[in-house]
Amino acid sequence: MNVPQPELLFVYNANAGWLNGVLDTLHKTFAPATYPCSLCAVTYGARTMYPKWRVFLERLPARTQFLHRDELARQYPVLRETALPAVFRRDAATEPWHIFLSAPELRLLDLAGLMRAVETRLLETNQPAAGL
Repeated sequence: MNVPQPELLFVYNANAGWLNGVLDTLHKTFAPATYPCSLCAVTYGARTMYPKWRVFLERLPARTQFLHRDELARQYPVLRETALPAVFRRDAATEPWHIFLSAPELRLLDLAGLMRAVETRLLETNQPAAGL
């Protein structure tokens, strides 16, 4: 029997768009201690996603989706009051999203810690993370 993969929704505490991306990069570079998106800080360099993170996501036994906070408010208004950044999980498109990793948890993690946390949570919810 083929078990459907869960879906993970990664939400950045930043707005979408080219100009916002440039401003966020400058903020992250020159004032990292005050940068509000810990998820962005550990998964992205100045311009692109870190290769190690990209490979991790490709091997992950879950479907992934990424949104910025303004996109989240439009697509999933019920989640807009959640502190960001955050990672949500659901098992099927017909099910509601649930917090998978909260903003306070994400603030404590570097890239290696984030990958371990995702693997661990998937294992805790009976999803194999073999090969990661």
